[in-house]
Amino acid sequence: MNEKVDNIIETKSFNFAVRIIRLYKLLIQERKEFVLSKQLLRSGTAIGALVKEAINAESKADFIHKLGIAQKECGESIYWIELLKETEFIDSKEFNAIFDDANEILKILRSIIISSKKTVINS
Repeated sequence: MNEKVDNIIETKSFNFAVRIIRLYKLLIQERKEFVLSKQLLRSGTAIGALVKEAINAESKADFIHKLGIAQKECGESIYWIELLKETEFIDSKEFNAIFDDANEILKILRSIIISSKKTVINS
């Protein structure tokens, strides 16, 4: 596992989770939205937890598997973010900032998974 890449995804996914928690608090306290925000809280914070699990994986296969689940949670988070925008619980500015972060994390996860699978094949 590439420690530099792992640290980037670990940092970005943690910071994303913090932003998700802050957005969740805003949605429930000020905008009185309780259902979609709870779904986003679960999937958005799961990404970083799964990245942390992957970093401490027992094998390369376990590492890839954990990051694959993180990738799915990231995709789900993007869905909830898009839904919150379309239902006008978040505005375009709020949407763009968090959506861009989620897409960046998704791209990094995909890249790590692809390169990790190549090293498994070439081993």
